[in-house]
Amino acid sequence: MERVDFLVVGAGIAGLSAAIRLAEVGTVLVVTKEELAESNTAYAQGGIAVAMGGDEDVALHLEDTMAAGDGLVNRGAAAVLVSQGPRRVEELLEWGTAFDRHPAAEGGELMRTREGAHSLSRILHANGDATGREIAVSLLRHVREGGVRKGSIELMEWTTSVDLIVEGGRVVGATLLDGEGGLRVVQARAVLLASGGAGQVYSDTTNPAVATGDGIAMAYRAGAAVSDMEFYQFHPTAFTAEGAPRFLMSEALRGEGALLVNAAGERFMERYHPLLELAPRDVVARAITREGMDGPVYLDMRHMKKDLKARFPGISGFLAGYGLELGRDLIPVRPAAHYLMGGVKTDVQGRTSLPGLYAAGEVACTGVHGANRLASNSLLEGLVFGALAAETMLAESQVAKDELVAAPVAGSPAGVTSEAATERWIRELRELMWKYAGLLRDADGLRQATRGLDALAATMPKGLFRRAVEARNLHVVAELIVASALGREESRGAHYRNDFPLRDAVGKHSVMQRGRLEFAA
Repeated sequence: MERVDFLVVGAGIAGLSAAIRLAEVGTVLVVTKEELAESNTAYAQGGIAVAMGGDEDVALHLEDTMAAGDGLVNRGAAAVLVSQGPRRVEELLEWGTAFDRHPAAEGGELMRTREGAHSLSRILHANGDATGREIAVSLLRHVREGGVRKGSIELMEWTTSVDLIVEGGRVVGATLLDGEGGLRVVQARAVLLASGGAGQVYSDTTNPAVATGDGIAMAYRAGAAVSDMEFYQFHPTAFTAEGAPRFLMSEALRGEGALLVNAAGERFMERYHPLLELAPRDVVARAITREGMDGPVYLDMRHMKKDLKARFPGISGFLAGYGLELGRDLIPVRPAAHYLMGGVKTDVQGRTSLPGLYAAGEVACTGVHGANRLASNSLLEGLVFGALAAETMLAESQVAKDELVAAPVAGSPAGVTSEAATERWIRELRELMWKYAGLLRDADGLRQATRGLDALAATMPKGLFRRAVEARNLHVVAELIVASALGREESRGAHYRNDFPLRDAVGKHSVMQRGRLEFAA
């Protein structure tokens, strides 16, 4: 039995932002499934949206966020996001985050770009297309090089979170599976879920392998409410080629002037939205899907005279491996699962419906994104709400460690499924979700998904090893997405129903808790 003051599940921007603050008072254990640099944060290419141009910029950022969310954004949460964002980004700068700047001859000011549905250029980048990785590295450097009280934070890599421990209705810790397959029990005054998203629930995703919805599944099994799980954002432009990963072709490409053309070489976005290639992501993704029915869709930057290799070094390096080059070649793209607007239901302070449990970042749902996240608001979300969750945990988690009660730990289920069979099971689930609960949905398909998930439940992988734990979590997330999508009989934001193409007059949030689905304003 191990005891710490605070347990943080996840080492991305939300988790580390919180841990730095929690370490001012107590001991913090931060656990992550792979090496510390491998998180959703590290894969964020597009940048971080922040209104550093004063009150008018903040006000416009709020309105842009509200508009992108298609009538479902929690305005209070969005106001907190955009108003506190500048201060939190200034902290990143103080901690050494190297955002791109104009040459010294132009004053060395921060370089700001524009992306889809933003009214102004307010996106900060680092190393062109490696913003998330730069932020992750700078936060880790701050932790390791004296930015926190010595010995206050323990970073535990290659550790899978299995389940939360609940005593008397309060979360008091979690069971963990370490890299050697050993089960560890950790008790804490408070637990923060900052485990990222769940893109691996779909066969096509831009998310890393770690994004299996662990925090959402653990919270739901423990009895916490989840919200808006039907709203999964599909990034419009993921690289597509046989045998290639669905590598993200950042929205910054379109912000710089990239065009979308169909198999006939025609630019088509004018048929779908007045903002053309910079329309909200759900609109662009559905347009590409429809145009793609008649052949490939491409990103076209051949008309641009800029040094695109210098501007987008990561993307250019990836494409070079397939003999392609920005500015010279058409780049084949199609949508892929990218970001979950829903998650564990929280308030703006990170509180969930379970005492002792908090959540921040993509794993959480404050309602800040509504039905469709505004481009590059995700890194800002983790930064702002991770800090707020930590402040709340410090204020509310005053239970002395010796008052915690040791909780029994469930044993591993009888029998062990082979790793090969587990991988086949996961692949079947992912393909099922892509086919029936993806970008375009209807009742027949969603019911087929329900039947498929029921059948998969009967052959759930057994054993206490990472992929079996992830399989169980993916199944929970898939069931939540399908049930919520079937219950929402309208089309709104990232959720599109072919059989209910119109939007309801009043936007309501879905809430799932202990098997019960409700819709509330």
